[in-house]
Amino acid sequence: MAINSGEILFIKSVKDGIPNRDPLNDSDARRLFPEEDGRISLSDVSIKRDVRDFVIDYEPNGGEEKKNFVFVQEVINEKGKLLGRGSLAQLIAKDVGKEKEAKEDMKSVLVDHCFDVRAFGIVYSVKPKFNLTGPVQFGWAHSLHPVDTQYVQGTVVMPSADMSDDGEGKTQGTIWTNYVLPFAVFAMPAVINAKAAEHSGMKEEDQELLLRALWQGTQHRQARGRGKQHPLLLIHIEYKDPFYRFGYLEELVSLSPDVASWKTSGKIPSSLQDITLDLTKLLSTIDEKKDRIARCRIWVQQGVKLNGDVAPFMQPLW
Repeated sequence: MAINSGEILFIKSVKDGIPNRDPLNDSDARRLFPEEDGRISLSDVSIKRDVRDFVIDYEPNGGEEKKNFVFVQEVINEKGKLLGRGSLAQLIAKDVGKEKEAKEDMKSVLVDHCFDVRAFGIVYSVKPKFNLTGPVQFGWAHSLHPVDTQYVQGTVVMPSADMSDDGEGKTQGTIWTNYVLPFAVFAMPAVINAKAAEHSGMKEEDQELLLRALWQGTQHRQARGRGKQHPLLLIHIEYKDPFYRFGYLEELVSLSPDVASWKTSGKIPSSLQDITLDLTKLLSTIDEKKDRIARCRIWVQQGVKLNGDVAPFMQPLW
């Protein structure tokens, strides 16, 4: 089935790590806002990596119907070489038995068999070159509050090199340093363009897989440096008019207590128990413009405190 134009707002929390590091800033958190603002950010590339990694494991080898391969991923061949775009595309074409068709029309093969091509689009720089704008466009995710990262240091027991026969070499473990954020809550917006979906071939089943991958992919792609991540709230609003949208859903959600209250009390929230997500502005907008909406769905993590009645829109978690 074809999809409607829509918007997504995904809110997640992170503890004891940094989910998206800035290599130009000693691998500290990314900061798009001035330092005095205090908020930190996650790139759309980071979010899409979570989605892709989930789909790779959830639909191994493209799934039963061979239509959910992931094109953008790291694949190492038998010689230990990292495959480029052309080789990745040929590998997928071979897996689905369309090597001959791919020589004439690689674009159609990838659209038919790659989830991320249908959802996010593709830039294919191998001749014959082509590009396809994806119907799903993520914005940057920003923390809903100022964040202070901490610079920490530790040691690894294992030495970095073997000791030689004459007793020379490393005898001590390796020292490591890292930036860590104790706790943060991020809001990430996205839009889905129905007209672009007509060109990319994205269907309703792709949309549902995307929503599931946002939620479970956050839980799935864990690493010590990225912190303990937890999905809190997912909102999907579909519109009747393919050329209409509310816009900036993230600005209709706020965190309570607000920053001013933090400064007054001197206590910075350090867990979900310390915060409440205020959805009153968003729910008011939904009610005010309900004639424009085809469907609204909301997923909420157990234990998350909310201001606003989301019961009419609640969905079961995966």
